[in-house]
Formats: sequence, C-alpha cells, structure tokens
Amino acid sequence: MERKTAKKKFGEKQQLVCGQCGLVVMVDEVCSCVDYCDLVCCGEEMKSMK
Repeated sequence: MERKTAKKKFGEKQQLVCGQCGLVVMVDEVCSCVDYCDLVCCGEEMKSMK
C-alpha cells in the first residue's frame, strides 16, 4: 500500500487530528530516525489538518 503523505521539512510545523475523538497534536520538531512515523490515536492513524 502506498502512502499519500506530504514530507515535512525540518522546522515545519504540522497539526494532526484524530478522526474518532478529535484530539489535535502539533508536531513542531521532526525526528530524523525514519522517513515516516505513524501517530496513532483510538486505533487509527492520525490525519494531517489542512
């Protein structure tokens, strides 16, 4: 399965939201350990807010 995700540059902030409970997470610092990290809430991957 191919993921459709926008790669964020270091220093770029991103907000993610849970589709189940509405929890919003602000990512203000990108890690460099892997290409992509899944943030999971209520058993589902959190989606980027536009």
